[in-house]
Amino acid sequence: MLDVDRIRADFPILSHIEKGRPLIYLDNAATSQKPIQVIKALEAFYTEYNANIHRGVYKIAERATAAYEATREKVRQFISASEANEVIFTRNTTESLNVVARSWGEANVKAGDKVVVTLLEHHSNMVPWQLLARKRRAKLEFVSINQDGTLDMEDFKEKVEGAKVVAFTHVSNVVGTINPVCDMTRMAKREGALVVVDGAQAAPHMPVNVSEIGCDFYAFSAHKMLGPTGVGVLYGRRELLEEMPPFLAGGDMISEVHLSGASWNEVPWKFEAGTSNVGDVIAFASAIDYLTVIGMANVRKHEKALTEYALTRLTELDGVKVYGPMEAEKRGGVVPFTIKGVHPHDIAAHLDGMRIAVRSGYHCAQPLHEWLGVQSTARASFYIYNRQDEVDALVEGLKKTSKVFVG
Repeated sequence: MLDVDRIRADFPILSHIEKGRPLIYLDNAATSQKPIQVIKALEAFYTEYNANIHRGVYKIAERATAAYEATREKVRQFISASEANEVIFTRNTTESLNVVARSWGEANVKAGDKVVVTLLEHHSNMVPWQLLARKRRAKLEFVSINQDGTLDMEDFKEKVEGAKVVAFTHVSNVVGTINPVCDMTRMAKREGALVVVDGAQAAPHMPVNVSEIGCDFYAFSAHKMLGPTGVGVLYGRRELLEEMPPFLAGGDMISEVHLSGASWNEVPWKFEAGTSNVGDVIAFASAIDYLTVIGMANVRKHEKALTEYALTRLTELDGVKVYGPMEAEKRGGVVPFTIKGVHPHDIAAHLDGMRIAVRSGYHCAQPLHEWLGVQSTARASFYIYNRQDEVDALVEGLKKTSKVFVG
């Protein structure tokens, strides 16, 4: 088990007291808090060797370049990619997925081709494919889900027949469903489809091995896994990245420019146009180091136990409805819920008065909420620094909320 109290000591925000209360942070699916090691790494960059990369021949520029590229190698190891040049830095998961849809998709998807996504998707893994399908006159089909929030695998098997692209989430950001991504990838690959996985809610919380999954692209964000905001990752198979046209033009993605035309830099820099987010990428390495020391299997074990406890406690409350699989084994540390007669925004606002931070809304997954039959939900999501007593505080807070708004 994780030494949660020891871990919490590394997160300055968790020791901040306001109106006599510490922060109970349960919005980790949106973004995680940052340990002091990451904060200090960012501070060190700006105070000791702030410089642009890949260009300067002076000492601090070379140090910045080395640290930036060292992060790329750490990411490769973290997700078990074959080579560091298969790792591209973007701004976030959303941009990573858009790179695939725009760069690969517009070059390869033709009129009449079938693109398949699921009802579990975040808008970032749905809207880019809607735009592509509209532009290329392709067919867009959606895989349905079961009543418990798990993917309908029979429908998936049917929909992927003849597909050109199959895009799906590893873990749902709403109902927490963990998809069988290895099986799904194998099924899609038998049809010759390109496979794109949104790993935003998986990479921070469980071991990820892109080589075992066998996908063509895998996307995630640093800020959900202890790192700074403004850093995304796109893993792509080298041969695909070599063939793809660049997403943006200018800066580092250039090899040569003449009045008659231009040629592109090698992969991965072909997809990293302009000045990179150097400091945040470098600080991301400290986040990876932190999680590596803990061990991602231990992260998953801790969150599964916490989720199981939360499911038990929340389902005991009158008027509270929990959505998604009821077995912790089948879901990540994400628990959406509603209170009968209380708007989720009111739930979140009232809990905030008790210094309990949860998310409310449709969590960038409006079609999924329409399928669930609700406009929005409140969502508690956990990470390495959360404890059972914080789940207890959430439960007591919900009792008070229900009493205030329902009576």
